[in-house]
Amino acid sequence: MTGQTSRRSFLGWARNALAATGVLGAASGAADAAPAQTAEGVDYYDKLGVTKIINAAGTYTALTASIMPPSVQAAVALAAKNPVKLAELQQKSGEYLARRLKCEAALICSGAASALTLGTAACMTVGNRQSVSLLPQQVSGLKHEVIVQKAHRYGYDHALTNCGVRFVEVETLEQYESAFNERTAMCHFFNAAEGGQISREDWIRVAHQHGVPCFNDAAADVPPISNLWAYTQMGFDLVTFSGGKGIRGPQNAGLLLGRKDLIEAAGWSNSPRDETVGRGMKVAKEQIVGMVAAIDWLLDQSDDSMQAEFLRRANRIASHLKDVPTLTHEIFVPPVANAIPHLLLRYDQARVGKAPLEVAQALRTGSPSIEVNPSTGRKSGSAGLPNAENAIVVGVWMLQPGEDMIVARRLREVLTKAV
Repeated sequence: MTGQTSRRSFLGWARNALAATGVLGAASGAADAAPAQTAEGVDYYDKLGVTKIINAAGTYTALTASIMPPSVQAAVALAAKNPVKLAELQQKSGEYLARRLKCEAALICSGAASALTLGTAACMTVGNRQSVSLLPQQVSGLKHEVIVQKAHRYGYDHALTNCGVRFVEVETLEQYESAFNERTAMCHFFNAAEGGQISREDWIRVAHQHGVPCFNDAAADVPPISNLWAYTQMGFDLVTFSGGKGIRGPQNAGLLLGRKDLIEAAGWSNSPRDETVGRGMKVAKEQIVGMVAAIDWLLDQSDDSMQAEFLRRANRIASHLKDVPTLTHEIFVPPVANAIPHLLLRYDQARVGKAPLEVAQALRTGSPSIEVNPSTGRKSGSAGLPNAENAIVVGVWMLQPGEDMIVARRLREVLTKAV
């Protein structure tokens, strides 16, 4: 190879490399710059062979919760373009959300379960930052007992026991008042519990008489929008909400709201700090921004307008099924968690010939794949829903525009074929 050829090859390689990095356009001027190209997104669900579904169930984690509104998706995409200092982003996002949500302080966590862990850690270590690294194994010298109503024990207990706590169960107000001692770190309340004798107000009052903080798990309890400040203003020292449910933020984000000293202490155990129970609970810059954008979006909505739209969807589906033999419908709103209209469809199974669980399976394996609420065909309803052993339960609030009629047509097709 001649020197001239080698030089030409090198210059060609260099020019291509600079063009690829964008340096050439800046150095050579507009005349030589290649036109800017916008990367086209690849549909990785299709590429990976992942089945897309129509979500007629609700904001369930296993179904990837909610879909972020366009403004939130845009904010997440824009946040991905620039690095920032994580500590500054967490601080300023927390200050902003605290103002918007009318509380002392806020922390964006990697979901409500993460907030349960970090909030529990905060109650155990507040005022003693050096103790953070002792959790979860070396807690005997710390406050490490959590008082809880027996009826409020639930599947998320593990998020608290990650910190090494021991639960003290109570049932009556008298038992509650006598359960406190020098080891009591926190009193825990499950906002959507369907049992328990002790009210929120009494739970707070007694705890504060003993100088112990109260934590309310209200993860799925938006709407109504006002719940975002109702419980902190009621007196709960900490409250958590899931970001990916009714708030419509990123699925792997959540909120911890409450007292400034406790939120600060929760941050001591949060990622990216080492040797803490929260080190693996990382929240990316995109999710933090997405959570802020979701709150901004939600506070621009109204409960009345959202509920009216959900009712319209439920009624459109029911209207399309009115000629299915023996079919009746009911619209049910759970009292606390997922407090939006759900459509319950009941019919004479001897006449129609398909049980609700069989209908659910037919919808799941059809095209498009449709998931109805997991309470369908089951005795015990989830999240406050009634017994649906003989009912199909359709959750309408995560349906995208036009999907209500797709669900209606598929339901009608499956049910009428079984007659």
